[in-house]
Parts: sequence; structure tokens; C-alpha cells
Amino acid sequence: MAVSNAPLVGPVIAMALWTFSMEFWMYSYRLPDISKYNVQMPPTVTKAELEKQIPRHRNWPAENFNHLHEQPTVFFAVALALTFLEVSDGLTVTLAWAYVGVRVVHSLIQAQTNIIMRRFAAFATSSVILFGLTAKAAVVYFF
Repeated sequence: MAVSNAPLVGPVIAMALWTFSMEFWMYSYRLPDISKYNVQMPPTVTKAELEKQIPRHRNWPAENFNHLHEQPTVFFAVALALTFLEVSDGLTVTLAWAYVGVRVVHSLIQAQTNIIMRRFAAFATSSVILFGLTAKAAVVYFF
């Protein structure tokens, strides 16, 4: 399959690259913070106990990295399903790129300011876009 016949692969790759970007951001905070805040990590420590040892805002990139392994996994599946179904119309491709863009905005909000209503607006927008992509896949496949 030629790249020109699989335009939805671009947003899939971009979303994966963004996930790795957030992982790097997470570790750029986490690794120095372990020393700076003298984080104790005995084998029995819980995630909550670890997070209490570092200022709350320093954990925001890690929380977002975890979120990128939730709903975006559905995006990967749907975008690849649409690719297998040979869907490549402009609206679908635009929606896929929009999903990635809105998830990047969501990440930036969560990792920098974590203003909940702004973050929720980005999440809700991405959910509507993802539902649209899923509905498109369902219509193409089932009808």
C-alpha cells in the first residue's frame, strides 16, 4: 500500500510521536526530582506515596503520559481500521489530524497549567472527533 493510499497513517505516527514526547517530558521532570526531593522508593512504596514526595505540578506530565495510553489507543485502532477499509476522504483525514492536534492541546494544558475546565473542553472535543471517526468506520464496515 502506497503512502498516498494510506493518509491516516500520518496521524497515527504523529500521535505515537507525541506520546513519546510526553514520556521524555515526564522523565525530564521525574529523574531530577528524585534527587532534588530525596524521593524514597522502598519496594513496598505505592504510586500515591511516591507522588506525595514531589510537588503536585511536577507529576502533571506523568499523569498526561498515562492518559495517552487510554482513549488514544482507541484512536489507533479506529484509524488503522479506516486504513484497512481504504477510507481516505478529506474529511476523515482532517478529523484524524484534528484529533491529534486536540490531544496535543490537552497534553499541554494538563502538563503546564492543569486548568480542569480547559482540559475537559479539549478532552470532550477529542471524544466527539473520535466518535465521528468511529461512526465513519462502522458505517463503512457494516453498511
